[in-house]
Amino acid sequence: MEGAEVPPYFLCPVSLEIMRDPVTLATGITYDRENIERWIFSHNHEICPVTKQPLPNLDVTPNHTLRRLIQAWCAANASNGVERFPTPRPPVNMTRIAALLDEARLPQTQVTALGKLKAIVAESDRNRRCVESSGAVDVLASIIEKSVSNSTDLEEEVCDGVGSSSATDEAFTILCSLQLSDKSLLGLLQRDDNVIESLTKVLERSSYPSRAYSLLLLESLLSVVAPARLLSLREELFRELTKVLRDQISYQATKAALHALGAVCPWGQNRLKAVQAGAVRVLIELLLDEPEKRMCEMILGILHQLCTCAEGRAELIGHAAGIAVVSKKMHRVSQPASRMAVKILYTVAKSSPSLAVLHEMLQVGAVSKLCLMLQMDCDMKAKEKIQGILRLHSKVWRNSPCLIPRLRASYPSL
Repeated sequence: MEGAEVPPYFLCPVSLEIMRDPVTLATGITYDRENIERWIFSHNHEICPVTKQPLPNLDVTPNHTLRRLIQAWCAANASNGVERFPTPRPPVNMTRIAALLDEARLPQTQVTALGKLKAIVAESDRNRRCVESSGAVDVLASIIEKSVSNSTDLEEEVCDGVGSSSATDEAFTILCSLQLSDKSLLGLLQRDDNVIESLTKVLERSSYPSRAYSLLLLESLLSVVAPARLLSLREELFRELTKVLRDQISYQATKAALHALGAVCPWGQNRLKAVQAGAVRVLIELLLDEPEKRMCEMILGILHQLCTCAEGRAELIGHAAGIAVVSKKMHRVSQPASRMAVKILYTVAKSSPSLAVLHEMLQVGAVSKLCLMLQMDCDMKAKEKIQGILRLHSKVWRNSPCLIPRLRASYPSL
């Protein structure tokens, strides 16, 4: 727009960009629709950005007069490279959403209606909040419940393959796209006491898309579940989470499964359930695949939780690469990863210090890396644990030929 001076009242007060779809709040201030709806619905603000006054309602009114002035100015300055903005699409209304939800309840129109609803949700934050507040969550949950109760439907989806588009897939996609508030998630839990068990069945029997989306929804639900309920999670859930990690359906699904495991493992017997499901072995295999930093930190964090029980430590020690890969991550990832790796080795060295384990720690370089970390700038808690490990087994390690001579000076005195 070089050479064309933009009138100041054409600019959005929030972004200072020319408004494409001007709308006015109850406070009388006009904004660009996309900017103000992001302010209200994404950032959960209920005040006017300019006046700082509370908004009596979150409705916006199209400013047709200003939009026509902007369009006329764009047309008059076309020679200066100004393009005319397209006429904005009218925002979705509750009547349209209600009609689509009615169609979604009918088997013959269900998939088509859900596809249209998915497109509406993808358009804007405002649409997402409108769909969430319309009662859509109950309708979508009902569709999923019916597919879970009828195991034949889920088996047919698996046979259809990844490319098929089923009502269950669409319902899961919409629920995840809505980015449900805590209130809606709690409503789902109150609506169906067995919702976590239902999602576990979807993970067990459904298609790859439904498994991935059900896992994302499960991750969100677990973040609001009361601790008392986390104590009674079934073994099947841990088996399915482990399968997802082993199958590596997608990066997003793997990350969601790690978040879910990390959320539930601290409670009750859940660590043992995860170990019995084979989680330790799968997590070690994931570490061997050199995951990116954040995922590596999550894996090490879960491994530390699992190693606080004897069965978890036995699995780590029993894996040919267990101690070696944990030791490797002490220097190559990040400070949080280093702290977790030290905690894992500390737990093993303190609670499961067989002679074979201590020799393995020497042979794979774990002891050398611990000595090296004492020379580095690591936090005091990590240094205290390292010193504790080295002092605890100094008779085995201190004069070993496996320990690099230049690092012996770092070995803490008794």
